[in-house]
Amino acid sequence: MILEALLIGVGVTVLTGFRILREYERGVVFRLGRARKEMAGPGVAFLLPLGMDRMKVVDIRIKAIPIQPQEIITADNISIKVDAVVYADVKAPKEAVLAVEEYLDATMQLASTTLRGVLGRMDLDEILSKRDKINEEIRSILDQRTEQWGVEISAVELRDIVLPQEMKRAMARQAEAERERRAKVIAAQGEEQAARTLAAAAEVMAVHPGAMQLRLYQTLVEVSVNQNTTVVLPVPMEMLGQGSANMGPYLAQASSLAGAKQVAAAPPPPRLEAPADLPVPTYSEQGEVREAPVTALDALATLVEAARKAQR
Repeated sequence: MILEALLIGVGVTVLTGFRILREYERGVVFRLGRARKEMAGPGVAFLLPLGMDRMKVVDIRIKAIPIQPQEIITADNISIKVDAVVYADVKAPKEAVLAVEEYLDATMQLASTTLRGVLGRMDLDEILSKRDKINEEIRSILDQRTEQWGVEISAVELRDIVLPQEMKRAMARQAEAERERRAKVIAAQGEEQAARTLAAAAEVMAVHPGAMQLRLYQTLVEVSVNQNTTVVLPVPMEMLGQGSANMGPYLAQASSLAGAKQVAAAPPPPRLEAPADLPVPTYSEQGEVREAPVTALDALATLVEAARKAQR
């Protein structure tokens, strides 16, 4: 009976030494307090019973380590809040257990300080426009520091950048002004292109006069679509110039005859003479006016009245 009980106790003790590890787990075995070189892989692992072997299981899958929002003052003295996420996995489970107490917590703390240090050296515009560069720089720094822990940093991503309300309003005004500037530039470029096209069209119409007439017909067709009561027909100045050149001799002869008749029939213009009683101002030896009987307005009225009498 005693032997059977002993054998049963030994069997139970031996069975308790078996451990089952999953595919993504690795075990660091400590035998009597010393770490063994061989690690327990996935599957069944046997440990010496009675506490002689202890095993620390490490998960080697990639882990997403969130970084709490960090309040950062940028190089241009703007306070912002930034949070990020770090993707890390264990490449050397033995170093992750022996080199650091809690590799996940240590990686998170290191990522927080690195994030504040990197962003504190940059301006706000650089932070907003160069997020990929910032992610790569933080990842490189973390990877160098955590390599001795057996942890590899695969990626770092900035998730959110919280700006003050005053800065958001200022950036909105800046963006609106930029859009207005672009709109004005585009409108000016359109006017320039339209002017060049009109100049080219004018050159073509100057070479081919019939193009102007065709354009006139097209304009009449477009105007006649609506119910208009007035139609304006533009006449080129060249046509008027050509008509005047053809009728030039006739118009010159008619104008000369009409001018001669008008000269012969027109009476001589009346001669205006100033009235004898028009007062004249007198001056002193120093050149000052002693007496000014009338003003310039009175003198003009007197001359007008004399002109009327002469016409009668």
